[in-house]
Amino acid sequence: MRITPAPVPAGSPALPPSPSGSVTVGVIGAGRVGAVLGAILADTPGYALAAVSGETPATRERIAALLPGAQIRKPTDVARAADLLLLTVPDDRLAGVVCSLVGSGAIREGQYVVHTSGKHGLDVLQPAADLGAHVLALHPAMTFTGTAVDRARLQGCVFGVTATPADLAYADQLVAVLGARPVRVAEDQRALYHAGLAHGANHLVTLVAQAMDMLAASGVADPSGTLRPLLSAALDNALTDGDAALTGPVARGDRRTVRDHLAQITEHTPGSLDSYVAMARATVDRSAADGRLAGGRAAALHETLSEALPEAPGHPVAPADDAAADSERTPL
Repeated sequence: MRITPAPVPAGSPALPPSPSGSVTVGVIGAGRVGAVLGAILADTPGYALAAVSGETPATRERIAALLPGAQIRKPTDVARAADLLLLTVPDDRLAGVVCSLVGSGAIREGQYVVHTSGKHGLDVLQPAADLGAHVLALHPAMTFTGTAVDRARLQGCVFGVTATPADLAYADQLVAVLGARPVRVAEDQRALYHAGLAHGANHLVTLVAQAMDMLAASGVADPSGTLRPLLSAALDNALTDGDAALTGPVARGDRRTVRDHLAQITEHTPGSLDSYVAMARATVDRSAADGRLAGGRAAALHETLSEALPEAPGHPVAPADDAAADSERTPL
């Protein structure tokens, strides 16, 4: 990878304002993320929203709600009007958007071009860098609703920053303007960084939804109210203590309880069986790795989990029976 943005002359501001005296901001893809970031910058002294692009009815409604009065223009016009250009488009469209803007002559030397993708770093912006633009990857580690509540949530959250040494100071400044904190992410680690966030947040939504399905099937009238205090405590404990926060039947090696879980899930919420087994296997491994779950009990649990999905690739396990597992049980 090579990134060769225009250098910042010593002693000059990182981003000179337009003749109007403000840094003009353009947003291409004013969806959930772009509209919120644009709204924050539009309300910040020294910044002025030049124009935004957005095609779908939902995007137009979001622009009207968060960016009232904003000029809606085609992407090339947005880019030409902006000193600071935010590309807040889906990951798979980003490279095409950059190439299209460069090919149309809408990117210029000295302009700041910023994307908010978690997966991508600077490489995807290389065509803009080749023209002398400053390129930044700034990914907010936050889930967005595309409403005003996101502004408060951004305060103090982390942005994953990838930038050249010459542009790091401006990247930190821009993140601070948005009310957040920068964390450096190396170019070749962006996908892993993004995977960690997706696994922790996106998959959490699926897990919680499945847990609510199970509670509803069991007759619980208020699944979300039942889970909220438990999940809040579990999340706090996990973020503070890591694996040491693990509790429950898998961490204790309660094979019979896990077997009953599997039977009931298979009968009442079979769509959740695969994910329960996958997470239980991972929990067995992590509990065994830190010494809380001895070998025989771990093998017994893996055997039980493999039996629940006979046609799925399972964990290779040594034969184990309930008596052998129980002999290693420690008093509670």
